[in-house]
Amino acid sequence: MATLSTAAPPKPAPPSRRDRRDGVRRKYQPEAYAFLTPWLFGAIALTIGPMVVSLYLSFTDYDLFTAPKWIGVDNFVRMFTNDTRYLQSVKVTAIYVFAAVPLKLITSLLLAMLLNSRRGGQGFYRAAFYAPSLLGVSVAAALVWRAMFTGGGPVNRLLGLVGWHTPSWIDDPGYSLWTIVLLGVWQFGAPMVIFLAGPKQIPPELLESASIDGARSLRRFWHITLPMLSPVIFFNLVMEAIHAFQAFTPAFVIGNGRGGPADSDLFYTVYLFQVGFQHFQMGYASAMAWVLLAVIGIVTAIVFRTAKLWVFYEDSEGRS
Repeated sequence: MATLSTAAPPKPAPPSRRDRRDGVRRKYQPEAYAFLTPWLFGAIALTIGPMVVSLYLSFTDYDLFTAPKWIGVDNFVRMFTNDTRYLQSVKVTAIYVFAAVPLKLITSLLLAMLLNSRRGGQGFYRAAFYAPSLLGVSVAAALVWRAMFTGGGPVNRLLGLVGWHTPSWIDDPGYSLWTIVLLGVWQFGAPMVIFLAGPKQIPPELLESASIDGARSLRRFWHITLPMLSPVIFFNLVMEAIHAFQAFTPAFVIGNGRGGPADSDLFYTVYLFQVGFQHFQMGYASAMAWVLLAVIGIVTAIVFRTAKLWVFYEDSEGRS
């Protein structure tokens, strides 16, 4: 006669960590979406929606007063073939980006290195150098800058004392753009603060070893400090390049809203503003905006793709 087994049934295996995590995620999904709803609504209504409309308008002839008329790629063809002021705005913006961004990064890095040393009054100097960035790209700062570089302004007077007699920087096509470049470089506070945090991540034993081996300060900076700061340089480079492409207020104020003498201050954004809000060619302005977005995306992608050639990362175990 067979006997019935009295052994207890096997216990189910405890849920894995992944199962527990998935269960918690499913449990709190409704609450998460509820909290995200205001952001989703704002993103769709204020960002994604206007971008879709702008993309559609870029293929139309639209003047704000009549219905958009579909014209295909005519706006984009016009930019590169029939609009000389557009090409001038591209040239001016490119000069500004390739001049202001490197000068701003070099200035902020050198000052950060000077302010990183332990000296008296260090807090005061850091605050003083950062102060111009508190003004941002305000109209007030641009107006003061414009007054400084006029024909009888303090800059020309100081240069005259050393025998360098210059015309009004604002009214001379050969000088006007460089006043805006100098204004951009002068507001170096934000990247400087980021650079100030960088040297604290450099292992001091590396600098000590190099010093014992006889490396002077300049050699230590070039071969140790600069490579170790490359992630910070990479971040500042990307952010400052994006901001430079979008520069508007200084160029608009210093150029008096017209692009300066002989369109020497005709930044891309200034011309876009003129086309859209002065000439009411919203279709053409939308096409210009999308081209600017594409250029910023391409430049950013190039910087990211080339980063592996010059950006040094070190993991927690000291391997690069």
